[in-house]
Amino acid sequence: MAVDLDPQLLDILACPSDDHAKLVVGTPADPDADALTCTECGRQFRVDDGVPVLLLDEATEPGEQPADQ
Repeated sequence: MAVDLDPQLLDILACPSDDHAKLVVGTPADPDADALTCTECGRQFRVDDGVPVLLLDEATEPGEQPADQ
């Protein structure tokens, strides 16, 4: 299921890393994934029940498989 966030909220959300880049819905491999992906560093942040988990220690690094929840 794709992430369903208010477009205005998505416009202001940014990656919590130092670059603070824009986030896009889905992942490069799955645009319908329940995740947000940083356009700069490539980290993927899961979305649980419509709430983005924007914690660096919870993010999936580029090329890393997401952990089972």
